[in-house]
Amino acid sequence: MQAVLNFLPLAAFMLCYKLGGIYPATVALMVSMVLLALVDYVRTRRVSGMHALSTVLVLVFGGATLALHDPRFLKVKPTLLLWLLALAFLGSQWIGRAPLVQRMLEPALPAGTSLSRDRWLRVNLVWVGAYVLLGALNLYVARAASEQAWVYFKGFGLTIALAALAFGQALWLHRRHAASGSTHT
Repeated sequence: MQAVLNFLPLAAFMLCYKLGGIYPATVALMVSMVLLALVDYVRTRRVSGMHALSTVLVLVFGGATLALHDPRFLKVKPTLLLWLLALAFLGSQWIGRAPLVQRMLEPALPAGTSLSRDRWLRVNLVWVGAYVLLGALNLYVARAASEQAWVYFKGFGLTIALAALAFGQALWLHRRHAASGSTHT
């Protein structure tokens, strides 16, 4: 259910863009992000750090987009979020009990799977690189392509790229574990 809820702001943005353009879509995104944070809080009595950060960025950059009537502010938001995530993932190499990618992907692995810290750190760096690259690509598309092309890139391109990376990494880790025939690689 949480996965469906996470996609509702994006769906609201895309639908409102199709029906009314970038400014109504920005309002829909801002409202739906706040509603998502409220639903999270009601369901779990907390708002995840990722949702909180994304909501704040949407409110700040969406607000600037609406106040200044300039969609460039909203177009920069995905890059800023991706680059902040890259920094968080990079920092998790040294801070915390486990790198962020391990906390994110380990639940998708078979029970009893134990990978070395070194392997998790390497996989974590792949995510750092992916976030940096996708953030740069977002800036390129935002500057070089039409508004509509950027909206579709943001809505579909970034979403598919990140989902494919997560799925591919989980599959790769699962296969590495299965090929090793042990629970520690």
